[in-house]
Amino acid sequence: MEEKNKLRILIPHWIAHNQEHANEFRDWATQINVASADILAAADAIVLANESLLSALDKLGGALPHSHLD
Repeated sequence: MEEKNKLRILIPHWIAHNQEHANEFRDWATQINVASADILAAADAIVLANESLLSALDKLGGALPHSHLD
């Protein structure tokens, strides 16, 4: 499979995985006081990373349905 098409399959998975982490970071940040601002900043950075990944995905032609990565 062409590298471009692999990315069109992988990037949506990366975005979803990143969002799961951002949500988990926010959950943890609500449970503590000492470092919550830093943890929330990390979650915000993940959101920015996902925006960049979405832009890349758009430039690659959008997502492809996942079958397998040969």
